[in-house]
Amino acid sequence: MTLVDTHLHLHFSQYDADRDEVIQRAFQNGFRYLLNIGTDLEDSQKAIAVAEQYPQVYAAVGYHPHETQTANEIDLAVIEKLLAHPKVVAIGEVGLDYFHDHSPRSVQQKLLRVFLAWYQQHRKPLIIHCRDAYEDLMRILQESVEPPFNGVLHCFSSTGDIMKKYLDLGFHIAFGGALTYKKNDALRDACRHCPKDRLLLETDAPYLPPQTKRGQRNEPFYMIETLECAAGIHSMSAEAMADLTTANAVRLFGLC
Repeated sequence: MTLVDTHLHLHFSQYDADRDEVIQRAFQNGFRYLLNIGTDLEDSQKAIAVAEQYPQVYAAVGYHPHETQTANEIDLAVIEKLLAHPKVVAIGEVGLDYFHDHSPRSVQQKLLRVFLAWYQQHRKPLIIHCRDAYEDLMRILQESVEPPFNGVLHCFSSTGDIMKKYLDLGFHIAFGGALTYKKNDALRDACRHCPKDRLLLETDAPYLPPQTKRGQRNEPFYMIETLECAAGIHSMSAEAMADLTTANAVRLFGLC
């Protein structure tokens, strides 16, 4: 059985005391790769620094929508150069978040268009964060780039009908620990209708642990609970779901 955690934040301070232990625990339990995600310039640099220490850890660079109001032209120029780093396999996480509105929506939209231009120029997959903004996200994507897209909607949290619209654009769909939450029948139904060749798994660690670990710091090893849930939804063995989602992740991100 092999696994890929396609979205986590190993460089966050929550792991300062035991980062290596967390990473080694993942590798010892079947994880083949971990994809470490940046959320602004400094954070993306930290994500790369962790990836440089472990052959099986890769990185993505970008600005989380919460952080877009802090971006400036100089920082954006630096982060774009980071896309050439050999351990950077994606642009992300980027997108829109209208739930918290930590950055003005107009700024989020402006920066998203910048990242979509990078996507067209550098041809690295997109890791999209979207919360309560699927209509605007769809509009901006369609206005900016001719589909199909090479990328993923990370930590998907909406309905099957919305999921289908993004599948039609070419996106993969990543499910995290929320898939296991007792009241999340709608998300499990979306997962049931997600084509197997577009399905990915993630933790978003240190956030969103699965049901039996709620209230704890999340880590890659806990993704096995999400794996087992997804496998049950698709009437597959955990081993088959692990190998399937690993193959999807390796193909999407060009991991080797």
